[in-house]
Amino acid sequence: MMKKILIVDDSALMRRVISDIIESDERFHVEDIAVNGLDAFDLIVTSPSKYDAVILDINMPKMNGIEFLEQIDKRKIKLTVIVVSTVAKEGAKETIRCLELGAFDFVTKPESFIEAKGDSFKSRVLDAVIAATKLYKIKPVVLTPVTTAPVAPSGDNGRIKPRSPMSSASGLKAVKRQHVSVGKNAKKLIALACSTGGPKALQQVIPKLPANLNAPVVIVQHMPEGFTNSLAQRLDEMSPLKVKEAANGDIIQMGYVYIAKGGSQLRITKNGSNYQLSLSSDEPRNGLRPCADIMYESLLDSEFDEITCVVLTGMGSDGTLGIHQLNEKKNLYVIAQNEESSVVYGMPKVVTDVGLVNEIATLDKIADTIITNVGVR
Repeated sequence: MMKKILIVDDSALMRRVISDIIESDERFHVEDIAVNGLDAFDLIVTSPSKYDAVILDINMPKMNGIEFLEQIDKRKIKLTVIVVSTVAKEGAKETIRCLELGAFDFVTKPESFIEAKGDSFKSRVLDAVIAATKLYKIKPVVLTPVTTAPVAPSGDNGRIKPRSPMSSASGLKAVKRQHVSVGKNAKKLIALACSTGGPKALQQVIPKLPANLNAPVVIVQHMPEGFTNSLAQRLDEMSPLKVKEAANGDIIQMGYVYIAKGGSQLRITKNGSNYQLSLSSDEPRNGLRPCADIMYESLLDSEFDEITCVVLTGMGSDGTLGIHQLNEKKNLYVIAQNEESSVVYGMPKVVTDVGLVNEIATLDKIADTIITNVGVR
């Protein structure tokens, strides 16, 4: 059965372009079109479960996209919404607000007709709709079995303390690996990866972390340039920790959360006795820039006593390969979001299925799990 799509946009050109894109895939059908949020709201209230997904513009007369989402949220109507936005600074803030209100994902709006008719925009729209309507397929990742046990840091008397394997009652692969217990004063890092559904998920994790958390946090959230700064600012307003968009040369400090800059690759490098963030315009890997695998791989030669890897909701498998490589050399504790609380159970599913996860947690428990593992100062 074809998935029914509602398009909401005040531009006749964009309505036509998006309709053509949707209709080009035989799995989808443009069921209705609305020229503003008010018209769309009337359609939704009349038939709340009619549409499998809604493509929503932000700036519209009578009722804009944010006002539409606020009304939907107020009435507790479940709706899968993909927002169309520009990369402008103001638009980025509005987009973050839409994600807060429950929008599934967003696609940046082309600035010209030529771009709108291009393959890139078409692909991004279809990818978002496929994910939103749960038609995506998760490709399994096959990794070489891990055989190298972590090395105990000096000061722990060489003792390796195994973690209890996770229950595999859910059918997930049990973890068969070891973990080094480190002291309160050990040098620790939290390295987090997320994608679709990540901005809203982060708002349920980062604000719950205390200002005296015993590790800095580095995040790779898949977003284009122009949006990660707005995301960081919003999280900073909500959090005891200082949250900022990563800047090239930033020294990683306690009490900080760094979000990889959209459109740049992020690496963590040694700088004397400190670690700093390095940004580059290196090519996307698997279409991703920033890419979590690259961030994790940059930690292979680091001297952190423990790295806590956290994988939240997102499409694809980004993070799994990097964590796998780290697991062969470093002392890791890996936390993955569970399926039920994930907007898209892709990234956390893959890293779990290959046996790299120590603990699976619901989104509302992720922060507590992190705090329990790294401690406070």
